[in-house]
Amino acid sequence: MKKRLQNWRLVSLFAMLTLVLAGCGEPFISTLTPAGEVAQNQYDLMILSTIIMVFVIIAVAVIFIYVLFRFRRKGNDKTIPKQVEGSHKLEIIWTVIPILLLIVLAVPVVAYTFKLADVSPMEKKDKDGKTKDALVINVRANLYWWEFEYPDLGVITSQELVVPTDKKVYFNLTASDVKHSFWIPAVGGKMDTNTDGVNKFWLEFDSQKSEEVGNLFYGKCAELCGPSHALMDFKVKAMSQDDFKQWTKDMKAVKEPVVDDALAREGQEIFNKSCIGCHAVTPSDARPELARQAPNLATFGERERIAGVLDHSEKDLKNWLRDPEKYKPGNTMSGTYGELDEKQLDALTAYLMGLKVEDK
Repeated sequence: MKKRLQNWRLVSLFAMLTLVLAGCGEPFISTLTPAGEVAQNQYDLMILSTIIMVFVIIAVAVIFIYVLFRFRRKGNDKTIPKQVEGSHKLEIIWTVIPILLLIVLAVPVVAYTFKLADVSPMEKKDKDGKTKDALVINVRANLYWWEFEYPDLGVITSQELVVPTDKKVYFNLTASDVKHSFWIPAVGGKMDTNTDGVNKFWLEFDSQKSEEVGNLFYGKCAELCGPSHALMDFKVKAMSQDDFKQWTKDMKAVKEPVVDDALAREGQEIFNKSCIGCHAVTPSDARPELARQAPNLATFGERERIAGVLDHSEKDLKNWLRDPEKYKPGNTMSGTYGELDEKQLDALTAYLMGLKVEDK
């Protein structure tokens, strides 16, 4: 008896912990705090389907409890109740009600499916081959980092996606190695990135909701892709349309960095000898897609994270350069990066931390 009580205490404790932990999380990575039109539509469908399911559960539970008490055997009564072998009325009721519930759910699901799949604006080109009235971003997923190309703007970034608010943003999704999945939880459902085809969809970032979370969202890979799948994150910076135009102008103006600091100059020499074959330091990366084997580092000094997962500090950058495999197992940098002594690490860190748009 005592052992049973102990077991029940454990069960109760874990049940309470489950309820408490279920409330943990941040709004910028939660599907339950929609921050855009797509996310809001999907959230509405979740609420509708939940209401229907709860209605069905309550209706069945009420009928079950009613029958349980209404028709239970009383005392020594051995009477066999009247046997009903068929009822056209009941059969019609329990057939029609589920059909009506399915229609209530199916109509908005089909409507939203066609609405969210409409990417026709990104197909309209002008005489120069640029998209007329839509912002298009090519997303390329890699092991284990993300590349974002703005083909009509001539800008390429990595690990940090920059988007305007209150405007539809259209995406072309591909992968360079294995299947991944592009997902910004607070803004819209996931979509796969494949190596043998292009998936297309759109998202819209609400300006008010963006301000509530500091104009920063988190994106993730939602398809198991290898040992560092859980670490394949990216950041999304949402800004007003005017600020986005200014950001685009600043990015297009970035040229090959001119380094004045002696230590950073030494780091630039190390970078040009060891890193330039894979990494670029300007947003207007002219290399073909297949030659872009590693993240573009043009704005590295302004980023929120190092390798998507580490704090943006000199200490963490040095740790990453010493042993990238420790922080992201299986990443492609691990198999190609050589040994650096502490002086070289200091120099390379100084150079990389100086890669900023406003300093150019």
